[in-house]
Amino acid sequence: MATAPPPSQEALLARIRGLLPPGRPVREVSMFGGRAVMLEDAMLVSAGRDGSLLVRVEPARHAELLTRDGARQAVMGTERTMGEGWIEVEPRVLVEDIALGRWLQDALEFHDR
Repeated sequence: MATAPPPSQEALLARIRGLLPPGRPVREVSMFGGRAVMLEDAMLVSAGRDGSLLVRVEPARHAELLTRDGARQAVMGTERTMGEGWIEVEPRVLVEDIALGRWLQDALEFHDR
């Protein structure tokens, strides 16, 4: 029997759904310890159980995007880095839709390149 995600994760997913462009095929799958939002079968972002956001971005912009408040190099498991283009964003900086939308835009730009 599946358990419901914690409210912070579900609330973040609802906001993500509302900010994505309409009319494109989106689905959600469990991945990377969170709930990944797949756009046209490629991962765009993943909502963590704690309300954090894993974002897939253009590797060439990795260092630039890491300078944003709340951004850090994504890790998998016990401190194994995920490489350039994978950034984790702290929940505290995702409170406003404008901040979340900015990260979604960065992910969409990489996805649509």
